[in-house]
Amino acid sequence: MVDEPEASEVVDASISEPLTSIAEERPRRLGHVLAGLDHPAAAGFLATIGVLGALVVGFAIASITTILIYIVLGMFLALGLDPIVRMLERHRVKRSLGIAIVFCGFALVMVLFFVFMLPPVVAQILELIHAIPVAVESIPHSDWFGQLAPDAQVSVLAALEQVSAWIASPSTIAAFGGGILHVGLGFVSAISASFIVIALTLYFLASLSGAKKALYALAPARNRRRLEDLTERVTGSVGSALIGSVILSSLNAAAVFVLHVVIHLPYPALMAVIAFVITLIPLFGSIIFLVFATFVALFSSPTQALIFLVAYLIYIQLESYVISPRVMNRAIEIPAALVLIGALAGGALAGVLGVLVALPVMASLLLIIREVVVPRQDLKV
Repeated sequence: MVDEPEASEVVDASISEPLTSIAEERPRRLGHVLAGLDHPAAAGFLATIGVLGALVVGFAIASITTILIYIVLGMFLALGLDPIVRMLERHRVKRSLGIAIVFCGFALVMVLFFVFMLPPVVAQILELIHAIPVAVESIPHSDWFGQLAPDAQVSVLAALEQVSAWIASPSTIAAFGGGILHVGLGFVSAISASFIVIALTLYFLASLSGAKKALYALAPARNRRRLEDLTERVTGSVGSALIGSVILSSLNAAAVFVLHVVIHLPYPALMAVIAFVITLIPLFGSIIFLVFATFVALFSSPTQALIFLVAYLIYIQLESYVISPRVMNRAIEIPAALVLIGALAGGALAGVLGVLVALPVMASLLLIIREVVVPRQDLKV
């Protein structure tokens, strides 16, 4: 008597047969694909499709570059304002009310800037444009020019002639006119873009906690605590770096304004705004502005330029060793070479915005490398 197969064996056989047929079918399909690649026409067609697909994706990304910049700027502003909102939450203020308080404060600062700072800045820009030709013509009659050697005087006069010819040329006048028009259009577009960025920042700031929880839910349960800790540290570092950069640049601009007023140098409001923008460049922004502002002060008086040089150098030392460690105490320490590389890359990609975002991005990448990549490599023996 032959034993009948058990039910489990029948089920296993019924399952294994389709799996076996699928396993046998895969090499056949792969063989057909490889055989098709042997034909030059088929290989060229597939390569062309791939290149066209890459070009379409590239053009699509390029067409929405401005939107992507708005989104990135809104996200970073939200991360920068989040520590202030959390501080208010620790004082028993609801998050919605804290966001409203922060944005009201931001709006107040912007109104004060447009009312009290922007008019003198525009007036001083026009004054500087009219003063440049006069300053160039008065150089041969200045005291410091008379103290130069004869050969140096000849070189300076030759350079002044070239500068005067360049200023008086029609192409330069047209370029300046087009530049002023471009600046005006850029100012109008910046105002419209600011409303979009503010709306995105409000949305990201209001939904930041929910977005973090959704991110944690995507990870396995055993890794969520680790992911939460790392994410909080990264976002905290980004927020501290952004707030710290803005505070340091604001203090720098205030110091420049006070120095120009005390030393009686021209264009204090304009130089303060320029200092704020340039010193957003981490580590090297103050040095760049030192050279620029001293050169501009030379047109007024070498003595005033020397006084400004010494006073601003003292402020840079005070900022580096006293102010910056207190303001950037939560930010991650980054090697100077990486700071320079990040600033150059960010400036090349997105201008001033790229420079501002470069430091938090470098800090986040460095934290991930230290906390995730290096420990995993240490386990590989």
